[in-house]
Amino acid sequence: MEHQVFVPVPADRLREALADPVRVARAVPGLQQDATADPLTGRLKLRVGGHSVTYRGTAGVTRHEDGGYTIKGEATESRGTGSAEFTVTVRLAEAADGTTADLTATATTTTGARTAELPADQLTSAAARLLTRFLEGLAEEPREPSAPPVPEAPDTDSLADAHTSVFDTEVPPPSLTPDPEDTPTGPGTPAEPPAEPPAEAAHARRTMIGRSAEEVDHAPPRGRYAPVPAPQTVAASSTLRWAAPAAAFALASAIVVTRALRKRR
Repeated sequence: MEHQVFVPVPADRLREALADPVRVARAVPGLQQDATADPLTGRLKLRVGGHSVTYRGTAGVTRHEDGGYTIKGEATESRGTGSAEFTVTVRLAEAADGTTADLTATATTTTGARTAELPADQLTSAAARLLTRFLEGLAEEPREPSAPPVPEAPDTDSLADAHTSVFDTEVPPPSLTPDPEDTPTGPGTPAEPPAEPPAEAAHARRTMIGRSAEEVDHAPPRGRYAPVPAPQTVAASSTLRWAAPAAAFALASAIVVTRALRKRR
C-alpha cells in the first residue's frame, strides 16, 4: 500500500528522529519494549476492525544515499503459529509549513496467520492509521532523560537535636492520679489521704494485665479478689472467760448465806 502523511515540522527533525533507534521505538504506538539492548524489539498489538492481534518481533532502520529510509522487521503471533514480515519505505520532501512523507508499505504473512483471514479494507485502514501515528510521533520534540533527584545530605545538628534519650523523656502522670494543679494548697488546707482508685478501674487494670501489682508483690489482695475473713470469736471467748468465775462466786455465796440462816433457826 502507499500512504502520504503531512507533518508540520521541518524535514531535518524527521531525519534526526529516523537516525535514532530510541526515538523510532518511542514513535511506534503501542510498542512494549523488551529489556534488551535493541530498542526496536518487543510486542505490538494491532487492532483490525473488531479484532486484535499481538505480535512479538524486531525491526531495524536503514538509510539510503538518496535520502530515503527503509524499515524492515519480522514478528510472530504471541498466541498462534502465524508470522509476518513487513517493509516500510519512507521518503521525505519539503513542503509549505512542513514536510510531506511518502510511505510505501508491504507485508507478507504465512499460512495460518490471523491477519490473513481479515478483510483487505480493514487491514489497509489499520495500517494507514498506524503509519500516520508513527510519523506524528517522529515529529514530536525529543524527550530528555530526566536525571534522578540527588538526595540531600541530612543535617547532623538537627538529627542530634531531634534524638532524645529514653532516660530524658518525660513520663506523663497516670490517669488515676489527680492533677497537682487542681489540688488546693495552703497553710489552712488539711492534708487529704491518697484516694483509692475506683473498683471499676482496679478491675479493668487486672483484666488488662492479668495480675495486679499487689499480687505480684505478694501483698494481700483487695477488692473482689480479697479472701473472706474468718468469723470473729474474740468477743465471745472473752465474755465467757469472765462470766464463769462470776457465776461460781454467786453460787458459793448463795450456799453460805443459806447455811448461815439455817444455823440461826
